Amino acid sequence: MINMKNPLLEGCPGVTRRSFLVDTGMGFTGLALSALLFKDGALGAQTIDANWSPPNGQPRFPPRAKSVIWIFLCGGVSHLESFDVKTELNDYSGKSIAETPYKEMLDPKRVNANIIGANPSHGNRKTIMALQTGYKAYGRSGLVVGDWFKHVGECADELAVVRSLWTIHNDHGAQLTWQTGRHPRELEHPTLGSWICYGLGSMNENLPEYVVLGVPTGDCCGGAFTHGAAYLGPEHAGMRLNVDPKKPLPFISPAAGSITTEEQLANLSLLGKLNHLAGIDYPDDGNLRARIKSYELAFQMQTSIPETLQLEQETEATRNLYGLGRPECRTFGEQCLVARRLVERGVRFVQLFHGGGGGGEWDAHSEIKANHSKLAAQVDQPIAGLLKDLKQRGLLEETLVVFGTEFGRSPGAEGTGRDHHPQGFCAWLAGGGIKGGVVNGATDELGFHAVEDRHYVTDIHATALHCLGLDSRKLEIPGRRRLEIDHGEVIKGILA
Repeated sequence: MINMKNPLLEGCPGVTRRSFLVDTGMGFTGLALSALLFKDGALGAQTIDANWSPPNGQPRFPPRAKSVIWIFLCGGVSHLESFDVKTELNDYSGKSIAETPYKEMLDPKRVNANIIGANPSHGNRKTIMALQTGYKAYGRSGLVVGDWFKHVGECADELAVVRSLWTIHNDHGAQLTWQTGRHPRELEHPTLGSWICYGLGSMNENLPEYVVLGVPTGDCCGGAFTHGAAYLGPEHAGMRLNVDPKKPLPFISPAAGSITTEEQLANLSLLGKLNHLAGIDYPDDGNLRARIKSYELAFQMQTSIPETLQLEQETEATRNLYGLGRPECRTFGEQCLVARRLVERGVRFVQLFHGGGGGGEWDAHSEIKANHSKLAAQVDQPIAGLLKDLKQRGLLEETLVVFGTEFGRSPGAEGTGRDHHPQGFCAWLAGGGIKGGVVNGATDELGFHAVEDRHYVTDIHATALHCLGLDSRKLEIPGRRRLEIDHGEVIKGILA
C-alpha cells in the first residue's frame, strides 16, 4: 500500500511540464536550447498573478521602429546654443533678468516645485550671458541650430526637437533620472533600454540585446545604474562593449592556449545541462536565467562581436562620413559606426555615452565656449554621419535615434560658464515613427522655463516605447508599483 504521508511526497505539486520534458527524454541537450526556452517562456518564471502574463516578444500594436540608438552627452549640454537658440540673450547681455522685460519669470509660482534645487532668485543674482556661438537656419523646416552642431543641422529635416523638457534634480544625478525617470536617491530602477528589451527581447542570438558604448557616468551620477535593469533581471541590463575587436569584452575569449574551441563548447554544453537541472528546481531565479543566457551568449560572441567591430570592412566613404579621418572625431565616430553595425545585425538597444565619468565633461561652469567647442567637434560629425548613413541604407525608418543630456545650461552667467538648468532644456528624436523637421514645446524668451507643452523626461521614454509598439503600462510587474509619472505621456505632436 502506498504511504501517502511519505515525507518525500509531502507537498508535491504534481508533474510539471518542466519535469515531464526531462523525465520523458525530451530534455535539453545543450545550453543554446535551454536559453532559448527560458526566453520563450517554456522554462520561464511562474506567473505571480493569474491576470498577468510576461511579455512574449511581440509589440502590443504595429511598431514603426525595431531598434533604438540612445545618445547621451554627460554633464549638461547648453540648450541655448544648440537646438533652442535664444537670440534675446544677445540683446540683454550683462543685465540681470530683473532688468529685462521678462522679469516675471522670476515669480516663484513659475518655478516647478518638483525640481530639487530650483531657486527663483538664481536668475536675479546672475547676469545674462550672450550666446557663445553663432547659429543658422537649416533645411526646409528652417530649424535654427547653433554652430557647434552645424553637421547635425544639415539633418534638420529628419529631427523632431522637443524644447520643453524639465527634470526633477538640479545636479548630475539627473543623468540617472534621464535613463530611469527616478530621482537618484531612489537608486536602482530599470532603464528605458531594459524595459524595451524586457518587452521585446533580442532579434539576434549571437549579440547582446542591449549594448553600451563609451564611458558611462561616474558612481556619483548613477554609474552602472544608468544602464541597469534592476528588478527586471540582469539579463535585460546593458552590456558594455569596447570598440576594439581584439579586446571587446574581457570574458569572451579564453586565455591563449588554455582551451580549444571544441573543449570550450563541450564545457558550455555541460554547464547548460547542469544549469537546466537547477532551473527546474529554481524556475524563478532571475540570476540563474541571466547566467544561463550569458554562458550561451559569451560563446556566440567570440565570433560575432569581433566581426561587428571590424570597421576596416567599411568603405572609405563611409568611414569619412563619420569623421574617422579626423583625430577629434575618431573615438566617438567609431562608436557611432559600431552602433549602426549593431542595429544592422539585430541589436535592440544601443546606448552611446559621450563625456562620461564623474559629473560629465559637458559640465561647463567656466569657459563654456572652449568646452562646448571642443566637445561638439568630437560628436557633431559622427552623429550627423550616423543619421545620414542610416538613411541611405534604409535603416533610419526602422531605427529610432534619440539625442539627450541630463539638463540644460542657465541663461545667467557663472563667470565664463553656465550653471545647471533643469527648469527647461531640449532633446531631439529622429527615425522610426518620428516626424522630421518639427519642433514641439517651447521655453520662454530667455530659455529659463519650459512654458509650452511641457514634458517631463519620461515623455521621451513613452514616445520611444510607442515607436516600438509598446505601452509602458502593459509592462508592469505585479508587486512593483510604478508612479504615474514613471510611465510618461507619448508626445503625439512629433509622431509620423
